[in-house]
Amino acid sequence: MDASHAVDRPRFDPPCGPVRGWADGAVLRATGIPYARAGRFEAPVPAPDHAGVLDATAPSPACPQQPSPFLDRMLGPVLGGLPTDEDCQRLSIALPRTTPPEDGFPVLVWVHGGSYAAGAGDSPGLDPARLVAEQDVVVVAVTYRLGLFGCLGDGGDRPANLALLDLLAALRWVRRNIAAFGGNPGCVTAFGQSAGGDAVAHLLAAGGEELVERVILQSAPLGIRTGRAPMTAAMNAAAGRVDRTSSTEEVLAEEAGVVAAATGLGLRRFMPFGTQYGHGPLPAEGEVAAAWDAAAPGVDVLIGHTTHEARFFYPVQPLACRAVRVPVLGPLLDRALNAVVTRSVYAAASTAFAARHARAGGRAWRYVLTWGPDNAWGSTHTVDLPLLLGDERTWAGAELLRGTEWSRVEEAGRALRAVWADFARGNGLPERGGIPGVLHWRRVRPRRTRRRTPVLQRSSRRRADVERGPSPVP
Repeated sequence: MDASHAVDRPRFDPPCGPVRGWADGAVLRATGIPYARAGRFEAPVPAPDHAGVLDATAPSPACPQQPSPFLDRMLGPVLGGLPTDEDCQRLSIALPRTTPPEDGFPVLVWVHGGSYAAGAGDSPGLDPARLVAEQDVVVVAVTYRLGLFGCLGDGGDRPANLALLDLLAALRWVRRNIAAFGGNPGCVTAFGQSAGGDAVAHLLAAGGEELVERVILQSAPLGIRTGRAPMTAAMNAAAGRVDRTSSTEEVLAEEAGVVAAATGLGLRRFMPFGTQYGHGPLPAEGEVAAAWDAAAPGVDVLIGHTTHEARFFYPVQPLACRAVRVPVLGPLLDRALNAVVTRSVYAAASTAFAARHARAGGRAWRYVLTWGPDNAWGSTHTVDLPLLLGDERTWAGAELLRGTEWSRVEEAGRALRAVWADFARGNGLPERGGIPGVLHWRRVRPRRTRRRTPVLQRSSRRRADVERGPSPVP
């Protein structure tokens, strides 16, 4: 950064070319910066460097997407008036007004969720200003291609995994340029929630481990990551009419039919778009664990879920919604349904991911977020978002927080933001710890392989034990 760091229109001078940002309360911002460019159904290429000053004062446009009344109701307006554009490979940076340390502030790269079909990096409810100002970190919010534009491909005219390629391009931009914004390019943490967490996990299998030192995976639905090929094939067949000449509106009009093609294929159908194994930059499904193992030694992982993940989805499942309201039996059904979905989609897979990461030589911590608002949603899916991002104004209309005093959200959020930032600084976390009423975690250690005693020797020992009788109790 140059001497104009503290003025209302700060100028930054990264290798990509000069950037003019803007001051916003306790933070400085540079928004809507192109990190890559690509035509329809094309792999991204780095955005060209520029000689003139780039005006970085407008938000990143969202990828075109279908309206989501459900998400707007639960989380508040997801796009909040953001423009949409297929040319959406942009990122926005928020940094503290304070002078950075000699090696720069820790950097967190945010990957938004939304089932790979909705959302945007600059969604109002995901504003990182509180996290940045409190914790002296730099946050980079990435917008990437979604739905038919980036998360479904047939390997031919429509390549798969364009969203992952976008995110890799964004991480490379960060590594090259972030020092000019006060960030430490050698201290980068990628963090994402839901589909964003799933994407961050898969970046580690796609070569992204060279671009980050740590990852935080929040409610990543890793339990539905495998066995997706039949569903993807059905969706690709339904998308046959979409090509490079289709208008944006035509692509979006086809998307509903493509999603309908996933009906009846188990829990996976609730996130029909996503990563596709066997298409670059991902290995085949049977080889992804080996790719994660290879990445593990150089990356710390914090992974976890909320206590009541499933409740968030009740409103879009009429049968479940009615069942949990039945007198007497309703609460029992709620507990049973929540336990099954939370474990099968989130908890079991995240536990396995952490254990595998530790066995492969990486450091891993598992957490469970237990905080919930003062309503029936409890500690449901997405409840971590208002604790980490946004503010009272951006979350004012969210059904998720209905009836809850913002002071409760802020108290829990401030503590959670401190934990996330401490992890991002590279300090790790204690072996076990937590925030009372909010979160608990533990370090995952590789299990020692028990040395097996030959059968004959074990039998002899058992006979000797019987002959000696029970050991005295001390």
